[in-house]
Amino acid sequence: MILQDNLSASNGTGADPSMFFLTGIPGLEALHLWISIPFCSMFSVALLGNCTLLYVIKTEPSLHKPMFYFLAMLAIIELVLSTTIMPKILSIFWFNSGEISFNACLVQMFFLHSFSTLESAVLLAMAFDRYVAICNPLRYATILTNSVIAKIWLVALARAVLFMVPVTFLLRRLPYCGSHVISHCYCEHMALVKLAYADTRFNNLYGIIVTVFIVGLDLMFIVLSYVKILRAVLSLASKEEQLKAFGTCGSHLCAILLSYIPVVLSSTIYRFGRHVTPHVHILLANFYHLFPPMVNPIVYGVKTKQIRDRVLLLFRGKSF
Repeated sequence: MILQDNLSASNGTGADPSMFFLTGIPGLEALHLWISIPFCSMFSVALLGNCTLLYVIKTEPSLHKPMFYFLAMLAIIELVLSTTIMPKILSIFWFNSGEISFNACLVQMFFLHSFSTLESAVLLAMAFDRYVAICNPLRYATILTNSVIAKIWLVALARAVLFMVPVTFLLRRLPYCGSHVISHCYCEHMALVKLAYADTRFNNLYGIIVTVFIVGLDLMFIVLSYVKILRAVLSLASKEEQLKAFGTCGSHLCAILLSYIPVVLSSTIYRFGRHVTPHVHILLANFYHLFPPMVNPIVYGVKTKQIRDRVLLLFRGKSF
């Protein structure tokens, strides 16, 4: 009943034009409280896992290496992505608090998409790190210096911001004269474009170009890096050396699969799955932003001995 009143207010002529309303998961409103349980659990695990990972990398001198610096960057990104959307999602599920100002909506969208772009760049940097470590190990320390790593981070951050600033300005100039109801759990680009009462072809085109340019190019270079890594590993003399080399890439490959498979799956269903119900789209979108931040720290903790040992000591109350 409260939801219907809010929807009516958002659609009505007396509604504040600067306010929007997030519905949550369309068609599953009655189950929001139950759905919040796994959502809150995943969010809690993501916060605990990524904060623990950052603490371990910061406090353990043996982890002050390029590979772990990139992993720390990934943990920071996943914390930002999780905290950008989850507090609002849980407020919708628990208190039916779907109201959000237009400016707050744009800020949420900006952080969501810019840090997703940044995540793609960091995954590419991690692929480059593994490529240098396996294909050019003697020059590893001289190629990936601290200054180079800092420059990679700054360039990746600048790219993410520069691509997203025009999107924000394009959305701000559009008129929103009709419904202010966003059928989603959070503000994202296409959800806002659909509400605009204007020609949005340029917005759609820009969004497609940015997605193809970022995801397409990053994924292409990641694949190219691993093709070269595979060739280098297969040229090693013994099976033991090959397994050791593959083992150093296992965690990163898991992170790539966890990040890109949900994106590709969600995009494919969004564009071609016309008979798929809206709540499936929304659940997949939420899964994409919740599952990787929860699982990545666990994967790296299990597969990386230095992290695993340090975490075990940390939780046992011991110190080095």
